[in-house]
Amino acid sequence: MSQAEEKVVPVQSPVKPAVMAVAVLGFIALAVYLVYLWGFCRFYVPAGHMAVVTAKSGKAPAPGTILVERGEKGIWREVLPEGRHFLDPVQYDVKIVPAVSIPLGKVGIVTAKVGKELAPGEIIAPDRESKGVWRDVLGPGVYRLNPEGYSVEVADAINIPAGYAGVVTSQSGRPAAPGEFARPGERGVLSDILQPGLYYLNRYAYQVNVIEIGMNQVTMAAGSNESMVSTRSRLSNATDALAELESNTLNFQKKLRRERAERMNAAPAVTVSDGNRKSAVGAFPLPKAAAPLPAEAQIFGISRAVEFPSRDGFKVALDMTVEFELMPENLAKIYLLYGDLPQVVEKIILPQVLSVSRLKGSSYRAQDFIMGEGRETFQYDLSQVLGETLAGRSIIVHNAIIRNVDIPINILSPIRAVSLAKEQNLTNESLQGTAKKLAELNIETELIEQRRREVVQETEKLVARIAAERDQAVAQLKAETELTVAELKLKKSELLAKIAQLKGETEVKTRYLVDNETARGELLKAEALGGAAKLSELKLVDSLNPEVETRIIYAGPGTLWTDLKAGALPLSAAPEK
Repeated sequence: MSQAEEKVVPVQSPVKPAVMAVAVLGFIALAVYLVYLWGFCRFYVPAGHMAVVTAKSGKAPAPGTILVERGEKGIWREVLPEGRHFLDPVQYDVKIVPAVSIPLGKVGIVTAKVGKELAPGEIIAPDRESKGVWRDVLGPGVYRLNPEGYSVEVADAINIPAGYAGVVTSQSGRPAAPGEFARPGERGVLSDILQPGLYYLNRYAYQVNVIEIGMNQVTMAAGSNESMVSTRSRLSNATDALAELESNTLNFQKKLRRERAERMNAAPAVTVSDGNRKSAVGAFPLPKAAAPLPAEAQIFGISRAVEFPSRDGFKVALDMTVEFELMPENLAKIYLLYGDLPQVVEKIILPQVLSVSRLKGSSYRAQDFIMGEGRETFQYDLSQVLGETLAGRSIIVHNAIIRNVDIPINILSPIRAVSLAKEQNLTNESLQGTAKKLAELNIETELIEQRRREVVQETEKLVARIAAERDQAVAQLKAETELTVAELKLKKSELLAKIAQLKGETEVKTRYLVDNETARGELLKAEALGGAAKLSELKLVDSLNPEVETRIIYAGPGTLWTDLKAGALPLSAAPEK
């Protein structure tokens, strides 16, 4: 190695250990942060709950602010849903509360504590950015509204039963014009009614009056504490939940009617009949649970009969029942003009009944109300005039029925005596007629018995004649049958004789033909052999010995024996034809 060469010694850099130290410290810090985050910042919101977060630090909100946004100090407007979340407990407080759950058949009425201020006297918020009660309600479901800024009241939905309709009154906005339906944004009665069914409405924004439709009755009876308006029976509901809602809706309507009656310094106008028990409407406060509703009539009323002077100056008092009907299409207009059903009865129907009854009744005599024809005529005239009068008020009258008539005793006694005398006379005439009819009946009974005996005799005679004719017919049929059998036997004998004759003749002819043909065959055989002698000789040879073989060979003329020695018989040649 030369002197010019220098020895290189590696020098360790001080930067690398510092980087490693920083990395280790960073890893330790990250591990500590993760342990702190997982062990101290982690919280879990279970299902059906929500977390309300309060920030302990951040930008100061505007004065009077209840709920703040993220980054501001105070209660967050936003709530955290169920699940796992991470927030530093040093900077945030977390309160876990149940979420708002609205069950089926209920509504949630939301009151906002935050937002723009309302106009003086208003409680319904025009939108969801203002304070006050939201017009729209929350339907069945689960909702997460911050309880620090919103309160939710769970109330019953409105279920209109069958046989009823709901008239809706808006309770917010500027007043509607007198006698006119409320338009959007106005306060008053709405033109659209609610048909039977379930409705989710805000009872602070809308009042629903459930009114009976269909056939109703108003009864005025003397000596009674009350007259009645009978509504048709309510149909039972198969669903317990809907039955409870119907019950609550109807009981709330009764509560409104009771309060209205109390405000008018009148007795409660409604009682409910349930079998043998009757109770006033005041016994039906708005229930928390369903109360059993009777299916019988509801009762409204006054406690006086229809009184008027008759044409002849006597005072007449009538108990009367008027059947009327409110049609659904006219219900909102009737409620707007007159009020609920008790007010309709009190303001419209009863005054018209009294007025028309006095007007028409004063043209009849007192005795006309006792006799059936006069009462029926008055009842018909009353129904017609009352129907025409109330038709202009959109109320349909079907019938006016007189149930009882009370007239002075000084006129009732003579009329009753005359009526009894007439009835007694009619009874005597009826008895005489009955005796006459009885005598006629006895005569007819004897005639019937005589006729019965005649019929019996005629029947026996007819039976004997039919039996004789039957026996004669049977004997004649038997003789004819025997004759027919004899004729058939004769014809059978004749047929058998003919068969025997034909059989004998056939056998003779057959034998003759066979013998004739046999003879002809022998003749032909003899001719073939040269004569009868040859044939005889042949038969002789055949009869000698069956084992002897006979051969006939034609060899010209010769003797039998010579021919036998030769083994053949001489046969003459057949003549040529």
